[in-house]
Amino acid sequence: MTVHPSLQSSVDAWSHSIEAITELVTPLVEGEWNRATGLPGWSVRDVVSHVIGLECEMLGDPRPIHTLPRDLYHVRSESARRMEVQVDVRRHHTAPEMLSELEYTVIRRSRQLRNESRQPDAVVRSPLGEERSLEFVLQQRAFDVWVHEQDLRRALGKPGNLDSPGAHVTRDLLVKALPGIVAKRAQAPADSAVVFDVSGALEFLRTVRLDAEGNATIDGSVSLGPTVTLALDWDTFHQLACGRVRAAAVAEQIKIDGDRELADAVLHHFAVTP
Repeated sequence: MTVHPSLQSSVDAWSHSIEAITELVTPLVEGEWNRATGLPGWSVRDVVSHVIGLECEMLGDPRPIHTLPRDLYHVRSESARRMEVQVDVRRHHTAPEMLSELEYTVIRRSRQLRNESRQPDAVVRSPLGEERSLEFVLQQRAFDVWVHEQDLRRALGKPGNLDSPGAHVTRDLLVKALPGIVAKRAQAPADSAVVFDVSGALEFLRTVRLDAEGNATIDGSVSLGPTVTLALDWDTFHQLACGRVRAAAVAEQIKIDGDRELADAVLHHFAVTP
């Protein structure tokens, strides 16, 4: 095996989710590819196109030369325009064309990952155009593919894999963002503690603590007398963190104990992806 041990979990998670996506879309008839997802402006076809496009970029394929239509209401930033090119260029592809390209891309990318011999700290260019470590980019790809697998499952009414390897990678990346959300974005006061009590397919408890200087740390221990506790299930947690829903829409799934104002500020700034 040439893959570094610290990269293997991300590779395994990516493989599990990309295979799940293939299984989800293989039986779809032409019209089902046009079914809307929870992502503004994106159909099932568009989500799969996005996944294909970013994996092609990881393979080093040249980006398509393509001019976007001017009337795409959901494209509001330069990064969104970058993402949309790989999607729009495939909007008129048939179901067989989509499946064929997906399967071929998965074969190529799986081969590339099996033969990966670089160190985790090797600097690579991510699909977002950033220079990041190979370890982070592979985690990011596992995260992205699992989140889009869930987008497809919700659109197609086929829930599942909420505790898969991709779900664990996603949890770990989202948890890392919590101190910044609480301390910087929600402006939690010094000497406060915010507890996230997550149940469901993935159960975990994390406490973000701010010291007297307002510096945040996170751990898995119980806090005595926290400033606020947010209790919610994993499905709600990841959809909030990934910007799929707003807190007001899932208020009944969130139990708040403690400082309501701080809880509202945390939930308002909870999304870590655009």
